[in-house]
Amino acid sequence: HGLYRDLARYLVERQDLELWAKVLTKEEVPEGEEEKESPEQRQVIDQVVEWALPESQSADEVSCTVKAFMAADLPGELITLLERIVLQGSDFSDNKNLQNLLILTAIRADTTRVATYIDELDNFDAKDIALICVSESHMLYEEAYTIYVKFARPEFTTDKDEQIEMQVAAIGVLVDNMKALDRAKTYASQCDVKDVWSKLGKAQLEEKMPADAIESFIAAEDPSEYVIVCSEANDAEIWTELIPFLKMARKNLQENLLDTELIYAMAKTENLTDLEIFVNGPNVANIQSIGERCFDEGLYRAAKILFININNNSKLALCHIHLEEYREAVKAATEANNVSTWKHVCFACLRAEEFRLAAICGLEVIKFPDHVDEVVTYYSDLGHFTHLISLFEQGLGLEDAHIGIFTELGILYTKHEHEKVTDHCKVFFSKLNVSKVVKACERARLYSPAVYLYVADKQYDSAIKVMMERAPAFVHDIFLDAIVKVRNNEVMYKAVGFYLTMHPTLFSRLMEVVASVVDHARVVNQVRRTGDWALQVAQPYLKQVQNENLSAVNEALNELYVEDEDYEALRSSIDSFNNYNPIAIASKLATHELLEFRRISSYVYRKNKKWSLSIELSKNDKMWKDSVDTANESEDAEIIENLLRYFCEANEKECFAAGLYTCYSHVSPDVALELGWVNGYHHFIMPFLIQNFRQTHLRLDKLETKTAEPDDDEAVENTIAESYMQIGGMGGSGVLMLENGGGMGGMPAPGMGVPGMPAPFPASPMNGGMGGGMGLSPDMSGFAPNGGMQAPAEGYGMGVPGMMPAM
Repeated sequence: HGLYRDLARYLVERQDLELWAKVLTKEEVPEGEEEKESPEQRQVIDQVVEWALPESQSADEVSCTVKAFMAADLPGELITLLERIVLQGSDFSDNKNLQNLLILTAIRADTTRVATYIDELDNFDAKDIALICVSESHMLYEEAYTIYVKFARPEFTTDKDEQIEMQVAAIGVLVDNMKALDRAKTYASQCDVKDVWSKLGKAQLEEKMPADAIESFIAAEDPSEYVIVCSEANDAEIWTELIPFLKMARKNLQENLLDTELIYAMAKTENLTDLEIFVNGPNVANIQSIGERCFDEGLYRAAKILFININNNSKLALCHIHLEEYREAVKAATEANNVSTWKHVCFACLRAEEFRLAAICGLEVIKFPDHVDEVVTYYSDLGHFTHLISLFEQGLGLEDAHIGIFTELGILYTKHEHEKVTDHCKVFFSKLNVSKVVKACERARLYSPAVYLYVADKQYDSAIKVMMERAPAFVHDIFLDAIVKVRNNEVMYKAVGFYLTMHPTLFSRLMEVVASVVDHARVVNQVRRTGDWALQVAQPYLKQVQNENLSAVNEALNELYVEDEDYEALRSSIDSFNNYNPIAIASKLATHELLEFRRISSYVYRKNKKWSLSIELSKNDKMWKDSVDTANESEDAEIIENLLRYFCEANEKECFAAGLYTCYSHVSPDVALELGWVNGYHHFIMPFLIQNFRQTHLRLDKLETKTAEPDDDEAVENTIAESYMQIGGMGGSGVLMLENGGGMGGMPAPGMGVPGMPAPFPASPMNGGMGGGMGLSPDMSGFAPNGGMQAPAEGYGMGVPGMMPAM
């Protein structure tokens, strides 16, 4: 051992780092094998630690040796070395560097010894060592805390500020690294230093411990984190704890947030007396904001104090509502005087069944048309219909009552008080929204008021439509008054159908009113489509308009007359109005079971010159007079002759004679003679022949009179006249020619006035008889009671005298 001791002493005294490196460096071994320390090397190191270095009095030797051990990375041996130097009473025990090196080496190599070294050593760099301890590579938080606590004591640090710094650092280790807030609070209580409390308070805030943080900040008298404190306190709802902090903070700061949060905290703790004193005193709080906040959170008493302070009557009224102070709410609404406030107070009073107060507010609300519907809805939802109607009735007396009030009242009447609807509409018609009230009336099935409103508003089409669709709405007089004023004429025709279906007894009156504006043909067609009974109902109307001589009207009436078997009226209609289909009605009547209608059919054929059909009908019914009259009217010799021959075949002698009598002017004498001779009707044709002879005689007599020779005086005068004519150069031009027989010039016609000239042979009369053409009327008074045969037409005669067969 002596050799190694000497070697160790030599190395220490030599102070050669290269030599130290050779001694302390371990032998190289193959890769993969562990390095092994040689026994000799261990003996040298042990002798250096135990004898050589502790005996040295040179600081340089110690420093060089420590450096060599550090370079050789022998922390364990270095710790042992330093302990022998520092802890065992050497000359270098108080060396700061060695103490620092010892602690740092222990931190690196053996952390279990660090706390011991900190307690035993007093001369090392506390701040630096503590920082190394709390570094992420070592995390020796307890050791760092011990360092700060130890060196914060006055015996180690005399400067007050440095002591506080050490205390703050110590609590920083507790709260930041160790998260030991309870130990930190205990330590802060022991120190009772404001900075320490402040550090603790911030840490407690970060750890969501607002109540403890508030206590810490109050102890520190530190308001710097008031924003976070207020936020965390609100989240934790610890307003009682917050109030002292805010009061402390207000001593140093004049911030809006502090005053605002203080008011809120007082409100939440219902410290209303202090609250009222505070808001009435000097402050910089945003009272409007905090008042709304209190209101939103249901702190109505506190909000009331705040809104009174800033004269916010709208919000104040709402506070009174929630506090069920309804009279005060109405008073505040009066001060606020805005529709939103009036509305809220009105509804609140209504919910509380304070109907008088609700009416006061409601009158103010319904002044605004946009809010009328909301009032009506709210009252209706609560079922207070009577009070709602009363409210609007009071609203009628408002100076600025608008159309919406009158309209809504009318609608309410339609829903709840039907008996008042009509009177209301009549009195306030000009102030109603007619369309709304009408719709309400129709929904309530109050059709009479609806009709009145339509008529008053000149919506006649709609009024008529309602009366036709809704039976209770029908009023005959109103209907008649409105129907002539409709814009759409189609409505009139719908009204026709309506009356025919629903009020047939009043149909005639309707048609009297609309007769001047409707198409009668269309009305008749509509009546026909309704049914046969409808024609009967419409008969008075048809008679009224028949004067216009319309085909549809005439035919409808004629059908009615046929159906009613009123042949007299039918014949009168046919005679008076000719615009109808004669063939159709004649064909229809031809087979009628009643004789008079078949006669009318024959008559219609006769009027339309259907002679054969008319006569045939009359012959079938043995209406001989009708057939004779028809034949006479036809003036057709062939038809008359056929009828006479028919009478002969039917052995109707009297009818044959009547036919000759009636058709005298159109019957040829030879036909009469033939039929009389063939059928032995000599006596029946005798009146005809006598009349014919008389007519022929009269004609001949007149002709003879005209052609007789003049008297002597007359002849002289004629001769003188002729002489004058010749003298005057007039010759035979005939200026003074007499129409006495058709002569030419001034010479008389042969045999027409010259004496000794025989009379010419008389001209053959045409078809029997003289008469009308000669200016003479036949005298048949002896043949018939009605005055005799008709006067024959001019040119008819009985032929040449002497041609008639003997009787």
